[in-house]
Amino acid sequence: MSKIAIVQKSPVVLDRDATIALAVDLVGEAVQAGADMVIFSEAFIPGYPAWMWRLRPGSDWGTTEAIHQRLLDNAVDLDSDQLEPLRAAARDHQVTLLCGMNEREGRLGRATLYNTVVLIGPDGNLLNRHRKLMPTNPERMVWGFGDASGLNVVDTPCGRVGSLICWENYMPLARYALYGQGVELYVAPTYDSGDGWIGTLQHIAREGCCWVIGSGNLLRGSDMPADLPDHEALYPDPDEWVNPGDSLVIAPGGEIVAGPMHREEGILYADIDPQRAATARRTLDVVGHYARPDIFTLKVDREPQAAVEFSPLPR
Repeated sequence: MSKIAIVQKSPVVLDRDATIALAVDLVGEAVQAGADMVIFSEAFIPGYPAWMWRLRPGSDWGTTEAIHQRLLDNAVDLDSDQLEPLRAAARDHQVTLLCGMNEREGRLGRATLYNTVVLIGPDGNLLNRHRKLMPTNPERMVWGFGDASGLNVVDTPCGRVGSLICWENYMPLARYALYGQGVELYVAPTYDSGDGWIGTLQHIAREGCCWVIGSGNLLRGSDMPADLPDHEALYPDPDEWVNPGDSLVIAPGGEIVAGPMHREEGILYADIDPQRAATARRTLDVVGHYARPDIFTLKVDREPQAAVEFSPLPR
């Protein structure tokens, strides 16, 4: 049995270092409550770029450029180990962490951003990095496309953990790729919320016979920086719930066992037994006895997709 903690709190929007420091404090709080695994939501560092759903292509170009520059400056470059404080927190507390972020590939000065989730082990090592395969609609103005090199299920002290981000969970083949690797804790960091989204996660728990953890974004108008370009036009009401969160935990089979935490700031806890996934698959195992490999096959290309390859110049 393991205790998981889902952090549903607003980040320090557009401030990478302050958000990482906040995350470190929240890990300590969760561990004090007995957590073995702490989960943060989609793009937690340095915040989900919610403004893209309100800016208009063309006429708002100047505002878009100004905000994007700040997001770029505060994105996480994993190569320069900007996550070291969070990795140290995992190591010091012997806890597993899963955290969403805006990732910048700093190698060769590249400037494309990715919607990324990382899994950090109790030893502080990075166990997996998954970049969102398909940014949703206007998200494509912010993030590039990920690949399947991080579409992995990883052994942790809390069970076999896999993750898809937000609307990736509507991609049947991406889900099946996790099922095929024996996922027990299926984590869905998300900006989505509401009854329809909760129903989707319950379906995944039934389909995959796994624990499903929905880690929701909590965001209010007052969480946006006061100096955000066009702040008054974009977020005139500080009391507006830009996103209500709706974090929850669903057992294999679809029963909600914790949450949803709606319009509420805090940490949601739940005790989970990863072995319940195997028990649930006695009647339905979509990659085992309920599969038809003689009819259906799935091939996943896990090679990293490089847009530019460099080779030495001929002598």
